[in-house]
Amino acid sequence: MVTASFEPATGDGPERSATAARAAEVRTAYEGLLQIRRLVNGRAGTAVPAPWELRQMPRAVALVLEAAGLAPSAVDAEGRRTRTGYRVAPGPSGGAAVEVTWLGPPGGGAAEAEQERLTACAAALEPLGWGCLLYRGPRRRRFLEVEPPR
Repeated sequence: MVTASFEPATGDGPERSATAARAAEVRTAYEGLLQIRRLVNGRAGTAVPAPWELRQMPRAVALVLEAAGLAPSAVDAEGRRTRTGYRVAPGPSGGAAVEVTWLGPPGGGAAEAEQERLTACAAALEPLGWGCLLYRGPRRRRFLEVEPPR
């Protein structure tokens, strides 16, 4: 029997049902992230990202957001947004940062909620050592730039 590995929701995949099984998977993955931090970070413990998180920043950031109970965006098979929520993607600087946006279907109100929701994303990430800066980008849409601690 082959078991699929856990993948946190980045906001670019299909819509997932909120099931008890998915909640348990997210909780287990998040607890594993914290345990790895305790083991490899010495005195810093859970306050800073572990080395593997720095190599896989989009995945690590998406896990924290999903574990915090924030809703990921979703897309259908044609790539159209079907659900409003966060989207995590590598930043334009080639892996030095991650970009979190708040997206949704056309006319769904994502733009009106983005500042509040991205602030909530930052509130979930900053206690875990991620640096978050809120910017205004193209078409005056806001995005969150997430960086490892300096």
